[in-house]
Amino acid sequence: MISVFRAVALIFGLGLSALAGTAQAQFFQQVPQPEAQQQQPQQLPPPPAEEQAPPPERIENPVAHFSGLDKVTGRIFAFDVKVDETVQFGALQVTPRVCYTRPPTEQPETIAFVEVDEITLQKEQKRIFTGWMFADSPGLNAVEHPIYDVWITDCTGGERREAPEGPKLGE
Repeated sequence: MISVFRAVALIFGLGLSALAGTAQAQFFQQVPQPEAQQQQPQQLPPPPAEEQAPPPERIENPVAHFSGLDKVTGRIFAFDVKVDETVQFGALQVTPRVCYTRPPTEQPETIAFVEVDEITLQKEQKRIFTGWMFADSPGLNAVEHPIYDVWITDCTGGERREAPEGPKLGE
């Protein structure tokens, strides 16, 4: 077994005499271990099989709610878009392909797969964003454009299951 000082000396490439004087180096020598401790450690039994939690349930929603910032005027606009439909925000066309939320019994999470096209001055469509947006981290995958920013805020309209009814008071 190596002492802590010897390990530090080996890591930093120092001799023990550089770490502590030559007289002190004799003090930090390796101590022989009794035979009982020198034996190989017993092999530990394998860890118990972990029960993996089922993946969180997703609720598919037909309407995605977005916010958009017009950097010229400094105004923020909220707009709703149905899945697979396109809405124009300034020079951007926003099309959500899917929009998922979690049930109210789980940790909230709203994600959407979105395509954003820019309409250029020559009336051409140019794809500037395709990917997942996360409502709880709007800066992670928001659309950043020189004039407009767009991010997802929520999804609604999906079939949300309510918690099962328990016994009523007095029963």
